[in-house]
Amino acid sequence: MLTLDQLLPFLAAAVVLTLTPGPDNLMVLSLGASRGRVQGVAFGLGCAAGCLSHTLLAALGVSAALAASPLAFTLLRLLGGGYLVWLGIGALRSAGSTALPAVGSEALSSPGRAFARGVLANAINPKVALFFLSFLPQFVVPGHGQVALQMTALGLVFTLQAALIFGALGWFAGSIGRWLQRRPRAGRWLDRIAGMVFIALGLRLALAR
Repeated sequence: MLTLDQLLPFLAAAVVLTLTPGPDNLMVLSLGASRGRVQGVAFGLGCAAGCLSHTLLAALGVSAALAASPLAFTLLRLLGGGYLVWLGIGALRSAGSTALPAVGSEALSSPGRAFARGVLANAINPKVALFFLSFLPQFVVPGHGQVALQMTALGLVFTLQAALIFGALGWFAGSIGRWLQRRPRAGRWLDRIAGMVFIALGLRLALAR
């Protein structure tokens, strides 16, 4: 279904973007450091699972655009590319953020609740939905057919790599959190790398023939 030419660049970009400091992975680190590995891992896996809802919505939206007309699909990809470039410029201008958010007294009392909260936090985030709708189509090849299945496969790959990374962040939260706090430049460099990836993906369509 997916070729190596699709999968490898997508996986590389997905890993970089997942590692970039953001609300999800910083909360995973915070919970793991303050509430223990089990809480951190459970919340991280929940955040990753929440990506599945965005995958479904993106797959349906792109399939509908392609069914409407090839022009609609091209317009969607161009708009998505512009959005990614905009995100990239913002990341390049960012001062970086590695401060771990505080966990309030309402902190989760069981791994199941931590997982559910992770799913909910990701699934209801409109920025994540917009990101998926912009990011996934950049790696879809309409000529291969079965666009919805391509989108679903890409979303599953993203979810699996996010689960592995978030799970590792939750497990090693104490050590990673201390390392990040001692090295504030790390967040800025990750933002710069992510910004360049965003811009490259956004321009990819414009340069493609």
